[in-house]
Amino acid sequence: MVYNEIKDVIRQFRFEGKYIGAEELHSGNVNNTYRLFYNTQDGGKSDYVLQQINTYAFKRPEEVMHNILAVTAHLRRSMLDAGEDPDNRVLTCIPTRTGEFMYRDGQGRYWRAYRYIHSAFAYDRVEKPEHFREAGRAFGEFQRMLSDFPAEDLYDTIPHFHDTRRRFYAFVAAVAEDKVGRVADLEQEIDFFFDRRKRMSRIVRRIEDGRIPLRVTHNDTKINNVMIDEKTGRAVCVIDLDTVMAGSALFDYGDAIRFGASTAAEDEPDTSRISLDLNLFREFTAGFLSEVGDLLTEEEIRCLPLSIETMTCELAMRFLTDYIEGDVYFRVKSPDHNLIRAHAQMKLLEDVESKNEQMHAIIDELIAGR
Repeated sequence: MVYNEIKDVIRQFRFEGKYIGAEELHSGNVNNTYRLFYNTQDGGKSDYVLQQINTYAFKRPEEVMHNILAVTAHLRRSMLDAGEDPDNRVLTCIPTRTGEFMYRDGQGRYWRAYRYIHSAFAYDRVEKPEHFREAGRAFGEFQRMLSDFPAEDLYDTIPHFHDTRRRFYAFVAAVAEDKVGRVADLEQEIDFFFDRRKRMSRIVRRIEDGRIPLRVTHNDTKINNVMIDEKTGRAVCVIDLDTVMAGSALFDYGDAIRFGASTAAEDEPDTSRISLDLNLFREFTAGFLSEVGDLLTEEEIRCLPLSIETMTCELAMRFLTDYIEGDVYFRVKSPDHNLIRAHAQMKLLEDVESKNEQMHAIIDELIAGR
C-alpha cells in the first residue's frame, strides 16, 4: 500500500488537517511523487504533493531546494506587488516539523512537499492549440517576473546542462571509445552531427561574448510543466522547478517548441510522420512574446528559430551518444530505442531547418503586431 511506503515521512511535515489517503502520481520521469488527501477541521479539504527527490539526477538536493525557495519567494512577491493573488499560482513549499523544507529519512532519501494546485491539469501533450499558447505565455511570464532576480545567486543544479560544445565533445569521446561496438553502423548519423557542430554552438558563443544575457531559466519547458485551469483554459502555474538556474531564455523557448510543436512523439519510429507544426509554433511564440517581447534583446529575438534547431540537435545527439555508450542514461524499451529517438529528432531537425525563413517571417509578424 502507498501509505506504508510514506507513513513515516508524512509525519515529518506540517500538513494541516486529518490524513485521509494518498495516491502515487506517475506523470513525472524523475522524482517519486504522491498526492496526499487531508480533511481540515472546518470540513474542507487540503491536499498536498509529496516528492522523493531523485539524488541520481540531482546530486546536491540542498542546492535544488535553495533555488526553488528563492525563486518561488520572488515570484510570490512579484505577484503581490502587481496586486495579484499568488495562491494557486506559485508553488508553496510545506515546512517540516523542525522548520526545514526538506526531510532526510533513515535510508538517506530526501523528501519535500508542496500544496496541491486545485482545479488545474497538466497535459502530457498538446491537445488544444490554445493550451500551447497559454504554455508559451506562462513560460514567458515566468521569465518576466524573474527578470530582476540575480541569476548568479542560483546554483547550477546540473552544471553545463545546455553547453552544446561539451555535449559534442562527449559525443566525440563516445564515438572514439565505442564501448559496445555500435559505431561501425553509424557513419551517416555521426556525419550528421559533425556537419552541424559549428551552428549548434552559436548560442553558447553568444552567451560567452555577452551578446545574449544570462537569465533565470526553467530548463524543462514541456507543456506538462504548466498547470492549465480546467474551467478557463488559462495557465495558472509553472511547476517542476528542479532545474531552475542561470541560462538563456532561448533554451527554454527552443525546447518548448521542439517538444510541443512536433507532429509526433520523441520516439516515433516512422520518421515520415515527423515535422514541425507551424501553427503550433505560432501559438506558443505568440503567447511567449506577449510576456517577454519587450524584455528580450534584438539578438535573442533573432536567434529564436536557431534555438529550436540547437535544442533539437542537442537532444538528438544525446540520444545517439547514449546508444553508442550502451544505453546508460535514458531508459529504453528495446535495444534500439535510443537510436529510434535519435533518428526521430534528426528528422525533426531537418524539417526545422527547412522552415527557418517561415519561422522568421511569423516572428516578425508577431513583433510588428504587438
